[in-house]
Amino acid sequence: MYTVTSVNVNGLRAAAKKGFVEWLAETEADVLCLQEVRAEAQQLPVEVREPEGWHVTHAPAAAKGRAGVSLYTRREPERVQIGFGSQEFDGSGRYIEADLPGVTVASLYLPSGEVGTERQDEKIRFMGEFLAYLRDLKVRAAAEGRHVLVCGDWNIAHHEADLKNWKGNKKNSGFLPEERAWLSEVFEADGYVDVVRALHPDVEGPYSWWSYRGRAFDNDTGWRIDYHVATPGLAERAVKGFVERAASHGERWSDHAPVTVVYDM
Repeated sequence: MYTVTSVNVNGLRAAAKKGFVEWLAETEADVLCLQEVRAEAQQLPVEVREPEGWHVTHAPAAAKGRAGVSLYTRREPERVQIGFGSQEFDGSGRYIEADLPGVTVASLYLPSGEVGTERQDEKIRFMGEFLAYLRDLKVRAAAEGRHVLVCGDWNIAHHEADLKNWKGNKKNSGFLPEERAWLSEVFEADGYVDVVRALHPDVEGPYSWWSYRGRAFDNDTGWRIDYHVATPGLAERAVKGFVERAASHGERWSDHAPVTVVYDM
């Protein structure tokens, strides 16, 4: 069994003070993909920066205190790559990948966007460049006999079942028709698989993000925007997928929850 967990930590320094360190010590994951780390390596406590038993690569954003992705692997990677060959985005702390035996695993933090602003324009540009990279990555990996797994905060709810209040969000970033169509292209035209949805085809959620406002978490008024996106051969090996939802609002160390999938490798 090969266990992979992905989570947007909403600031790793803050998460470390609220329970992430304890969670890290107990997780059975073989690979951990983090997003929105918002810190450079030297700013992190040593138990997070270089935890015992892990090989860690941090990819902070050039803009201080923003974005940032990390990969934690039990085995030393054969190769690590930061960015995906984009002049605009390779320094933005939004993508890192590593080659492990038989599989390329990546941590992605896709821009969140905001309708009517430059942030949405940035998101659209990122999506265009990244889709081309995903296509190329799949071809290259197949030629090498490798699977591909891109985990992370994709910041798009694909279907109505992927967010509780879909009717009230049809004109908001994260559930726009053009964003959902782009994700459909990833899955349908380019052949990647939404692993958790494939394991849970007929349920609402399971949600992975809840606003800190109001009682969103208590009422499970969430969004499913954190994905395991895999090539078909790997997706077929997924035997269990679940969200590690905190027992209570007060026990959360992020506004996202870890999304974990167990693969039979």
